[in-house]
Amino acid sequence: MTGNWVSVVTEDWQWRMRTPPKGDYASVPLTPRGRQQADTWDTSKDGMCEAYGVGGIMRMPGRLRISWQDDNTLKIETDAGQQTRLLHFTAPGAQPQTVSAIAAQPRTLQGYSAAEWVRGGGAFDAFLERGAGAAPPRWGSLKVVTTNMAPGWLRRNGVPYSQDAVITENFTRFSNPDAGDWFVVTTIVEDPQNLAQPFITSSNFKKEADGSKWNPQACKAQ
Repeated sequence: MTGNWVSVVTEDWQWRMRTPPKGDYASVPLTPRGRQQADTWDTSKDGMCEAYGVGGIMRMPGRLRISWQDDNTLKIETDAGQQTRLLHFTAPGAQPQTVSAIAAQPRTLQGYSAAEWVRGGGAFDAFLERGAGAAPPRWGSLKVVTTNMAPGWLRRNGVPYSQDAVITENFTRFSNPDAGDWFVVTTIVEDPQNLAQPFITSSNFKKEADGSKWNPQACKAQ
């Protein structure tokens, strides 16, 4: 997952490449409370940092810089909004952080992200092997579950998620001889306060040779 990546916007262009107008929350399953909050947004709030929290940052057009901060922490930096995400893996032999320990930490826009590698196999591998010779190569994804975040927006026009949301992401990396290296992140936002059902999106990123196009743009703090 390390390297420099650029978002490739293949869905929801009208909501991702520009700020939607006030009240445009089409396709987001908002509750009445969520719609009420979304309707308080106005253009003076465009560009605020709430749009760059963990619930919306991977939907922003821009670039990522992914590196290992240490043996158990994967760092994702974004030029859009100048955000930094830390994905925490449990060290071998250690116990994962408890819910109470996570909740005791200060809330931030990016929250606390617990990460693990999820390998493929089992019935799916058996399916792939039917009628074939050699076993298929190993495959898998990176699963990240984020909690303890500050409230934020799913879109730049104030479509909200609360501090009690749970955000689950699955990052899957793949390569093609002609198209290069890519990853897709599937994001599931669960927030009973503001969403009538889970809000699911997928976002695509293509690897770049270097960071020469890195262009940090800060968001607006309150």
